[in-house]
Amino acid sequence: MKSCLLPKCRLTRLLAWLQIVLGGLVVVVSLSTLFTFYRAGFPIHHEDICRHVYGVKETAAATALNDQPRFDVLSLSNRIGEVLNKLDRLQQKLEFKVKQMEKNDKNSSISTLEYKKYLEDEIVRPLYAAHIDLRQIRLPKLDGDGPNATLNEDPLINTFIVEEIRKYITPKESRVGKVNIYGTDRVYNAIGHGCVRYKKELEEYMDYDIGSYCKDDWDLAQRLMINGCDPVPRRRCLARASKTYQRPLPINESLWKVPEDRNVRWSRYACRNFKCLNATNAKRGYSKCSGCFDMEKERLKWVAAAAPNGSLAVDFSIDDVIAIKPGEIRIGLDFGIGTGTFAARMREHNVTVISTALNLGAPFSEVIALRGLVPLYVTLNQRLPFFDNTMDMIHTAGFLDGWIDLLLMDFILFDWDRVLRPGGLLWVDRFFCKRKDLDDYMYMFLQFRYKKRKWSVYPKSKDEVYLSAVLEKPPRAI
Repeated sequence: MKSCLLPKCRLTRLLAWLQIVLGGLVVVVSLSTLFTFYRAGFPIHHEDICRHVYGVKETAAATALNDQPRFDVLSLSNRIGEVLNKLDRLQQKLEFKVKQMEKNDKNSSISTLEYKKYLEDEIVRPLYAAHIDLRQIRLPKLDGDGPNATLNEDPLINTFIVEEIRKYITPKESRVGKVNIYGTDRVYNAIGHGCVRYKKELEEYMDYDIGSYCKDDWDLAQRLMINGCDPVPRRRCLARASKTYQRPLPINESLWKVPEDRNVRWSRYACRNFKCLNATNAKRGYSKCSGCFDMEKERLKWVAAAAPNGSLAVDFSIDDVIAIKPGEIRIGLDFGIGTGTFAARMREHNVTVISTALNLGAPFSEVIALRGLVPLYVTLNQRLPFFDNTMDMIHTAGFLDGWIDLLLMDFILFDWDRVLRPGGLLWVDRFFCKRKDLDDYMYMFLQFRYKKRKWSVYPKSKDEVYLSAVLEKPPRAI
């Protein structure tokens, strides 16, 4: 087949024209950005703009302006800088290629296929990437005309590079131009403030092909949640499941039977089966909740007569606690680390309990669900997704211990108080701390003036103590 050869001078002329076009593009982008900033009032020392951007003068007008979302100028500047850097690198690459060609033999030529590949890899793709970056930049919007115009832009949009994050946090307006069912004209998708601090990890998490299978990266999402990026964004990809998933057992069998190994994705755990999780080895991947995957041992919990080595004074039985409010305990929350045994035991008493769970080294969430119970995948950072005065009981064990900061604990306890109904029970189960810190933690629990229904302090060791209590929330009628 006859191949078409292009002369060297023609290619050099084409590259020179490309440099001129790229230079013109940079000038146009710079002028348009400066013009937009000029219209917004940034180059001018305008008092209204100063109040808005720099927070000068606490007047009524300044307060009204401060209520408006601030436009993230720094993020916009960074995004424009990224585009200019890409164009600069492309120009340098083209100049280097021209000099390289000048050194080569004047009679040398390249084939059409080689020329096409060079254009695609070295020119078209970098230009397309710069074009996409320019299209993603969101310039500030103005409300009103003239000097009284105010900036109206949602923050954070220009902070992120991955387009899927930017689409997620962009407000979604009503298609019919009316307020929606929530009484607003747009919907804002929330992300935690820690998402900005963990920008790289969040962009990795949100970098996927829309509609395809998600990466096996649930542990990345959990790491983001624990570090304050909670809630993490929704994703438009399909969650993976075990390739050998089996039908779960009926509810009358699943409560007290170890689930099938095949129903869990083990790739992110140190263990690869439940036998390993039950073994007493240091490499099983988790340290909390010792023995909680052994259902024979789990059956003995909260049943005083069957407690191993006898029952301690801090071990309250479920029968004794429910007897405090006969017929009134119907729904509750178990806040701790475990495989849902407390909820399973309460189910036998016709009480529905939701169990909080994080997969801290082991598949706690999966096991709770496979037992036929409800796992709530939340962290300590998050406000409980329940309405005020709704829970009959909140039970906590194995999670809130003497490691927790008192201020953090205060926020958590106030949230528990919010969702616990008047007359509801707060069951603090085997809370342990250093003996010298006991008074501080006792104050934390007693500050709400709950009625003591059960209260017991027991030595755990020479320097540590257990505290168990059942407290009843007062009516607080206003």
